[in-house]
Amino acid sequence: MPRIPEIDPATAPPRVKAVLDAQVGIFGAPLKNHLLYAHSEEVFKGARGVWGALDKAGMIDAPLSALVNRRVAVLVGCVF
Repeated sequence: MPRIPEIDPATAPPRVKAVLDAQVGIFGAPLKNHLLYAHSEEVFKGARGVWGALDKAGMIDAPLSALVNRRVAVLVGCVF
């Protein structure tokens, strides 16, 4: 369980809710880290921007990026 409670996706601002709903369609549930970022729409937007920029730069291919995300989650004790 995270130290910061997750938001309820139903109460998220429309732009955040759209992202969370898309994640449900792809992964079956919103990503846990996004439920934490969503406490602040600006933090949410910034975090999404960082990951979007990394993806767009093409410096790390998608399979490696997924493995890196999993490894970092394990190291910091994040439910992924």
